[in-house]
Amino acid sequence: MAQTHDHEIVSIYPFDEAEVDQLMNHSGECVLMWATKDGWPVGVTHTFLWHEGKIWLTFASHRHRAEAIRRDPRVSVNVSSAGYGPRTPKELPAGAITFKGRGEFFDDDETKKWFYPALSKKLSPTNDGAANFFTGFLDSPLRTILAVTPEKRIMYNSRNADRHVAGTIQEEELGERLPGDAVRMNAERERRGLEPR
Repeated sequence: MAQTHDHEIVSIYPFDEAEVDQLMNHSGECVLMWATKDGWPVGVTHTFLWHEGKIWLTFASHRHRAEAIRRDPRVSVNVSSAGYGPRTPKELPAGAITFKGRGEFFDDDETKKWFYPALSKKLSPTNDGAANFFTGFLDSPLRTILAVTPEKRIMYNSRNADRHVAGTIQEEELGERLPGDAVRMNAERERRGLEPR
């Protein structure tokens, strides 16, 4: 029997590695987040490619984000199942992942040669004409490619959360209760005069 559901405890709903790959390969967009020089957090939605454990995306090299990430390569990337297309199989994982990681820029021809067609094919998997058009559109002299290497994942598997509410998940399917839900939550409950959980 699974433990009692508590809507304030969400770190127990991670994805397994296969689910991470499914989410990342089928979601069509992500939000790239970085810090400006004066400390403001900013995010922009991008199409992206999940390749060899990294998040790859592209934009013009004169954008503010390029300068900001070169100054401080620490970024976050959020990917949600809301980015699936309308014909996506229902058995794919539901929820979201935020990756904390570091960005690295690539402007070499070898990276452009594989990345632009791969991203275009992801966006137009059944339309070679559209994919080829977009590949040509991407191959412009001001464009740069950013690869984000994840260092931490913040995951929410909403399907497992729903199963937990319904009482249909087994204890061993739940993840570890992380410090935010094990330590900080109870410190906040104590501060508010509430019983620990």
